[in-house]
Amino acid sequence: MSTNTALPQLPPHDHQPRPYEGPTIAEVAALRQRYLSPALLTYYKEPLMIVEGSMQYLYDETGRRYLDGFGGIVTVSVGHSHPYVLQKAKEQLDLLQHTTTIYYHPTIAAYGKMLADKMPGDLSVCYFVNSGSEANDLAMLMARLYTGNYDLIALRNAYHGGSASTMGLTAHSTWKYNYPHSFGVHHAVVADPYHGPWGRDDPDAGAKYAADIQSVIRHATSGQVAGFFAEAIQGVGGSVVYPDGYLKNAYEHVRAAGGVCICDEVQTGFGRTGEAFWGFETQGVMPDIVTMAKGIGNGAPLAAVVTTPAIAESMVGRIHFNTFGGNPVSCAIGKAVLEVMERENLQQNCLEVGGYLLEGFQRLMAKHDIIGDVRGKGLMTGIELVKDRGTKEAATQECIRVWERAKTLGLLIGKGGFFGNVLRIKPPMCLTKPDVDFMIEVLDIAFSEV
Repeated sequence: MSTNTALPQLPPHDHQPRPYEGPTIAEVAALRQRYLSPALLTYYKEPLMIVEGSMQYLYDETGRRYLDGFGGIVTVSVGHSHPYVLQKAKEQLDLLQHTTTIYYHPTIAAYGKMLADKMPGDLSVCYFVNSGSEANDLAMLMARLYTGNYDLIALRNAYHGGSASTMGLTAHSTWKYNYPHSFGVHHAVVADPYHGPWGRDDPDAGAKYAADIQSVIRHATSGQVAGFFAEAIQGVGGSVVYPDGYLKNAYEHVRAAGGVCICDEVQTGFGRTGEAFWGFETQGVMPDIVTMAKGIGNGAPLAAVVTTPAIAESMVGRIHFNTFGGNPVSCAIGKAVLEVMERENLQQNCLEVGGYLLEGFQRLMAKHDIIGDVRGKGLMTGIELVKDRGTKEAATQECIRVWERAKTLGLLIGKGGFFGNVLRIKPPMCLTKPDVDFMIEVLDIAFSEV
């Protein structure tokens, strides 16, 4: 860890950004304020305008380069403007921009097989949609149709989307409007080994947390449920990694009550955890339905629900249609993304570089008392900041200052957790060890100044 006073320098990169000739940032801000929703969130006291990207790097209108430590909110998987992905998108655009699933098209069929081949067990039927919220909404419908039951279990601290239905699954008041939602949805205690009663040193923690699923089923439902939703690792909630055995025990309770198990892989899928291609595999479980988005399209509007033939059959008998689900360009991009992941061995990169990153975080934690916890798998990581390690009181304002200072030094990261005190660091999966060295040096400076 560097102790010199020189500002950290980004690793060399051979991309030369084009001269920017568009409207100024002030002009863009004025247009956005006038014509876009005031509910839109903007990062930083002095917002950035990003106009170009290359792999793990982003460029503002002045040509300044930043390391993207947040991957477009865990969405850019293989790298910004990856040349192979762009090539395949352009090839499809030259042929056909749009048709729907009322016609056959070779790309969606080939992509469906390619994606299904990545799934274990009987997970083999794909439904393509456009976003994670849409995918989770569809999974809710499937679970209820297949089981004939209505009640759903989700976890506190979870995020599953912001649509009217998925807002009910989400369990953060900051994301929930004062609007009718949560019909039939019940929230169980999250298996958080940092804040919860059972820590990482308890070998039975997973089973103990999962017991609350059984309690909710017994006391808040008819005793029969449609399903259980859980992220493989909670993302928006602050990179919460469940103790071993948690999902295994939770799934047993849900299936005993007639429900199906749905794993939300929107942020954890496609090798990001390093240990496995799917986050649920790190818990040793087999879901009945898997939802995915974000990294599936490297930034293209693409998402999917993958389930078993038996559950898929429950959709037959009524018309199910999504105008843009399975769009040829989106599917060409999705197919190219899977090909890049395999060719460039990005899951292994997540394992190796992610391990190196977590080692760096541990060194920072040994040096800076404000760091209460370091957690994650692969390149799905978080650093929780606290005022006191004993009380674990959230250091929200300090987290904002670190986050802001990192930006001025050339590092873009996210923040999350209910109190906004967790640095969410989930970069493109092509991150390198020199990038990690830069990131650790930046954070060291930021923590030291706080």
